[in-house]
Amino acid sequence: MVSTPLFIAVVDDDAYVRVAFERLLCAAGFVTRTFSTGEALLASVEGHRPDCVVLDLHMPGMSGFEVQTRLAHAGIPVVIVTGHDTVDAQSRASRNGAKSYLCKPVDQEVLLDAIEAALVH
Repeated sequence: MVSTPLFIAVVDDDAYVRVAFERLLCAAGFVTRTFSTGEALLASVEGHRPDCVVLDLHMPGMSGFEVQTRLAHAGIPVVIVTGHDTVDAQSRASRNGAKSYLCKPVDQEVLLDAIEAALVH
């Protein structure tokens, strides 16, 4: 039996971060698609539901917290990755059901471990 690769979506307004994460995740065997806004991700979820979302918090337009809340209602696990770490952000992300909360720059192995842990839940 051939297993289907898991689909990981990356949402970050920084193009360099999106490219770096996409390369890492593809090399790790995941199907990956990147989005520069939360709105773009949410518009695509109906057609192709991700198994996990790697999500930046601070983006123009819809905030990562808003996106996280909508994904939580859909039962999609979220790994938060932020460059603006605060105690309030950590607390809010945790209350909203984040599987992990990571600070940029993110170690590649730590990110992969966080995604694997989110997928197990």
